[in-house]
Order: sequence, then structure tokens, then C-alpha cells
Amino acid sequence: MMYEVSQRFFFDAAHTLNREIETAGSRRIHGHTYWAEVAVRGTPDPVTGMVVDSGMLKARLHEVRDRLDHHLLDEVPDLGPATLENLCAFIARGLDGFHPGLATVRVWREANGDSCTLHLLPTL
Repeated sequence: MMYEVSQRFFFDAAHTLNREIETAGSRRIHGHTYWAEVAVRGTPDPVTGMVVDSGMLKARLHEVRDRLDHHLLDEVPDLGPATLENLCAFIARGLDGFHPGLATVRVWREANGDSCTLHLLPTL
């Protein structure tokens, strides 16, 4: 059987964004509460019964979160423009080598209704 285990976290951050619509507000420094969810897919280890140790995943996500939370995203190294797409890729890179079953990274802003999902493995 194939399982998918996920864990989510949130972070608050500010940024600017150069866009073609809503330009005045986007170019000024403004902030959001972002939510992120990471999913790992696989079969449970026969000894532990786990696809991934959720404590290990939580610790790794905490490291990634610390690089984003209460920061000006424009200044975060290796992020690029603070788009949802770039945030997904940044989080995925922060988990590089963690687990071969890293399946998806999703980032969303609940208040805006925007979300982006990065699929790292084929969907089930």
C-alpha cells in the first residue's frame, strides 16, 4: 500500500512584488500569513511502520520556516521574487535529500484564496 504523510506550517513575512496588476500595493512593502504543506509518499518501513518519521520532518521544516518567518522575503538568499511558485521551490530545495518520497509542496495565503502546488512525484 502507498501512503502520503503531510505536515503543514505557517509563517508571516513581508515582501514587494513587481507585477502588471495591482501595481501600487504590490510594489510597496506589505505582508501576508503564508501556509505551507509538505507531503511525503511511500510505503511504511517494515520495522518502524512509518513512511517518514514525523518528528524528523517537523525538525527539517522548522529549519526552512526559520529562513522565512518574520523576514523580508526580498532579502532571503536563493528565493527570487516572492511568488507562491518560488516559495514552493525554495521549501523543496530546503528539503533536498531529506526523503526520496517528497511528493508535493503547497503554499497558500488563506486570506487571499491563492495557492500553488509543486508536484515532485507523479500524482497518484
